[in-house]
Amino acid sequence: MTENAKQKSKKRRSVSSFTILLAILIVLALVTVAMSAAGVEGVTGATVADVATAPVKGFTDALPVCLFVLILGGFLGIVAETGALDAGIAALVRKLKGNELVLIPILMFIFSIGGTTYGMLEETVPFYLLLAATMVAAGFDSVVGASVVLLGAGCGVLGSTVNPFAVGAAVDSLSSSGIEVNQGVIIMLGVILWLVSLAISIVYVMRYAKKVKADKGSTILSLQERQAMEAEFGEGRQETEAAEARPNERLMSGRQKAALSVFALTFVVMIVGFIPWNDFGVSVFDAGAVTEEVTEEVSGEDISAVWADAEGSDLAFDGEASGTVTAEEQVSGGWSAFLTDVPLGSWYFDEASTWFLLMAIVIGLIGGVSESRFVKAFVNGAADMMSVVLIIAMARSITVLMGETGLDLWILENAANALKGLSAVVFAPLSFLLYIVLSFLIPSSSGMATVSMPIMGPLADSLGFSPDVMIMVFSAGSGLVNLFTPTSGAIMGGLALAKVEYSTWLKFGAKLFVILGVVCVVVLTAAMILVPGAAG
Repeated sequence: MTENAKQKSKKRRSVSSFTILLAILIVLALVTVAMSAAGVEGVTGATVADVATAPVKGFTDALPVCLFVLILGGFLGIVAETGALDAGIAALVRKLKGNELVLIPILMFIFSIGGTTYGMLEETVPFYLLLAATMVAAGFDSVVGASVVLLGAGCGVLGSTVNPFAVGAAVDSLSSSGIEVNQGVIIMLGVILWLVSLAISIVYVMRYAKKVKADKGSTILSLQERQAMEAEFGEGRQETEAAEARPNERLMSGRQKAALSVFALTFVVMIVGFIPWNDFGVSVFDAGAVTEEVTEEVSGEDISAVWADAEGSDLAFDGEASGTVTAEEQVSGGWSAFLTDVPLGSWYFDEASTWFLLMAIVIGLIGGVSESRFVKAFVNGAADMMSVVLIIAMARSITVLMGETGLDLWILENAANALKGLSAVVFAPLSFLLYIVLSFLIPSSSGMATVSMPIMGPLADSLGFSPDVMIMVFSAGSGLVNLFTPTSGAIMGGLALAKVEYSTWLKFGAKLFVILGVVCVVVLTAAMILVPGAAG
């Protein structure tokens, strides 16, 4: 078979992310139907209506993220209209001429810090497009750009140290169960998992990048993907090559430099806004906040309802009962809340969307973009993101269906029962495997911690194992799956932005994922044996 025929065949076999996600949705729905028909307790068979409405409910559930991605597209469209981004990338690559590889470990380490400290995931979506453009301009391919973001932040999440959405939520869940944890053990294990997995990933990505740099034909991308990559990022590479041919030419105008500075500031503020500073004892962004004491009357029915939720039992009163609840209510969010009414450190996607919309206007003014050009560029930029938005919605639909049918909780409870009485050498790897399975169904780390830790933590404690190590089993298992799970809208959307098909990503990272899984099992099994439990 000729090379051209092979490429055509490869192109025909390419399966879109939409098809993969829809297939997963239908297969899992059929699994729940079969289990329900077999009389399995706790699992409700999915109906046709459940499957049909899941994508719509997924879109509704992910609406803040979807809106953020659309506004991000408009923002990037305005930046592209000024010409600042392409010129800035060309200037960076020309400055690094011959040393482009150094970008990979530096950027991956920076992203990993965000992952281990505050679980950077959805916030990485904008960077896929930027890093793919940069790496293509530097002579690599878009897979390298996607790898820098996904593996960098992902290895940090895998080895979470103080990540409030993973270990923080897990610690809180165990504390509610009456189990105290040792934060020192958690941080120590987190650092080991973080740095070891990151080092392995950096070497893996750099080896591939060097191969592509030396021979463009060695890229793992299919012909279809290469064409998409060239259409999306080829102009930036051409501008870089043209700049290299004129080394003494000035690449950026004053307006473009100013626009690029504001562009960089926009992302810095976004990251600062997402980091939960109060969890780390930093209150500078809340300075000037005003609170007032609010007293509210409650009835006996309210008290009984709260008791039932907290204790799982009924509380009855003889006769009428009432009371009051006094709480501090924040009236003003402090100096950093003047723009969105929410202080930095407490932002979510509504605040980030507001920020990017305002900065799009600012950059448009700085870049001298006229009103008609601004509207056209913003709308076109948002339109380019529509496929990404739909992928995010489809990915979320799977989580919605699993929650409605109860399949995720059924797997957790039955697997936990099966793990009783096992030795540490068997218990740790099987627990890790359980979290890998569950993480496909529940891609949210905080949701996973809330659902699983009240079951798995006490189980480990009752068997004489360390609950602290169990927290890191959860963190590592969930983190490993979040490097490739199709049920994560951030991953599927990010890969779509980088013009990398999901099947290509699996092919690229399969060996790495296996290596990281083996390393995690070895580290966690050793920790489960060596770290004493509560009884120890």
